[in-house]
Amino acid sequence: MVDQDSEPAVEIYTDGACSGNPGPGGWGAVLRYGRHEKELYGGEAATTTNNRMELTAPIMALESLKRSSVVRLYTDSTYVRNGVMSWLPRWKANGWRTSTREPVKNADLWRRLDAAIGRHQVEWLWVKGHAGNPDNERADRLAVRGVREATAAPGEPV
Repeated sequence: MVDQDSEPAVEIYTDGACSGNPGPGGWGAVLRYGRHEKELYGGEAATTTNNRMELTAPIMALESLKRSSVVRLYTDSTYVRNGVMSWLPRWKANGWRTSTREPVKNADLWRRLDAAIGRHQVEWLWVKGHAGNPDNERADRLAVRGVREATAAPGEPV
């Protein structure tokens, strides 16, 4: 939980996208600290999944922070939020196995997200996707841009 009385929080909105699921993917993040804003995005031309892109967005956003920070992270992915809030501690305790002893899907990204979270004080907030939240819509556009740029042919305008 974030201590609201300490330093101001970095606000981060993240989203992932796939063109087909599985298919090429993209991720986007909007970071805000006071009057400062930064947009991050990227894409994967190879076959990936929406869940992998939803995980990549907060990883890249948290890893981009230069110092330990208080963060309010908004995601429209219940997979990411539930994973962090409920499943991650059990997976770690079970050696990255689910309750049915199956290997955790996307464990590589979950481990990386866990490490990125460890540097910060993060409050995880869910926001309904495609419901008009300006920063969530912006993160979505960045994720779609990541897909588009990752799949563009050389020399093709994006």
